[in-house]
Amino acid sequence: MRTELVSEPGDPARPNEDFAGVLLPASGRGGTVVVLDGVTPPRGGTGCLHPVPWFTARLGGALTELTVSRPDMPLAEALTRAIGRTAADHADTCDLSHPRTPQATVVLARWQSDTVEYLVLSDSVLLVEAPDGTVTPVLDDRLDRLPRTALADEAAVDALLRNREGGFFTAAADPAVAARAVTGTLPRSAVRSLAALTDGATRWVEKFGEGDWTQCLAVVRKEGAGALVERVRELERADTERVFLRRSKTHDDATVVWAEL
Repeated sequence: MRTELVSEPGDPARPNEDFAGVLLPASGRGGTVVVLDGVTPPRGGTGCLHPVPWFTARLGGALTELTVSRPDMPLAEALTRAIGRTAADHADTCDLSHPRTPQATVVLARWQSDTVEYLVLSDSVLLVEAPDGTVTPVLDDRLDRLPRTALADEAAVDALLRNREGGFFTAAADPAVAARAVTGTLPRSAVRSLAALTDGATRWVEKFGEGDWTQCLAVVRKEGAGALVERVRELERADTERVFLRRSKTHDDATVVWAEL
C-alpha cells in the first residue's frame, strides 16, 4: 500500500480551511481517507464564534474516530454522527440555524479486505482507478447543475439554495444532510487506487481544462500529489486576465490525497 497527502493553503497568511487524513487501522486490514473542504464564509456574520478551521478540525476528527473505530458503521451514518457531535460542541454559544454557519464539503473512502466504500457531499471529488487503469469520478454535481445566474447573488443562494431541496448540500449543523451524499460500495478487487481532491486541486480539470480525470490521476501517480497542486498554482498565476478564474479567488486551498490499494 502506498499513500500520499498534500494540502496547501491558497494564501500562506491565512489558515488552511481544508482537513485531510489517511488512516491505517492497527489491524492492518484496510484504511480510510477523510477529506474536507471548509467553505469560506462571506465578510458578514455567520452566527458562529468559531472560524472555519475550528469546524473542519472537529468534524474531521470525529470522522477519523468513527470511520476507524466502527468499520461496521456505514459512512453516511458516520457522517450523521460526526455532524451531530460537532454541532453539540458549539450549540450553546452559536446560532447553528444561520445559513452560513461553518460548513464543509466531504469525501470519505474506506477499504477493508473485500470492499471499498465511498461518500461524496458537495463539490470535492473522489477518483476511483480500476486495475485496468480506467478512472471513474465520483461526483456530487448538484452545484454544477445550477445556472450560473442563480449563484450570482450570495444572499439569494443562502436563502434559496444552500442546504435546500433544488439547491446543493454541505456538511454544516444538520445531521440529516448525510442522507443527501453520493454513496456506494465496490469490490476491493475492482479498485487499484483512490484520489480525493478538494476543488482547489480539481481546478486543473474543471476550471483550466488541462486534461480529463484520467489524465489528472496520471499526474498524481507519476509526478506526485504536490505536482498537481503546483500545476494548478502555475495556471492561476498565469491567468492575469482572469479568462479562466473570472470571479473566483486567485488561489484556493488545494488538497490531494492518493492511496494505492
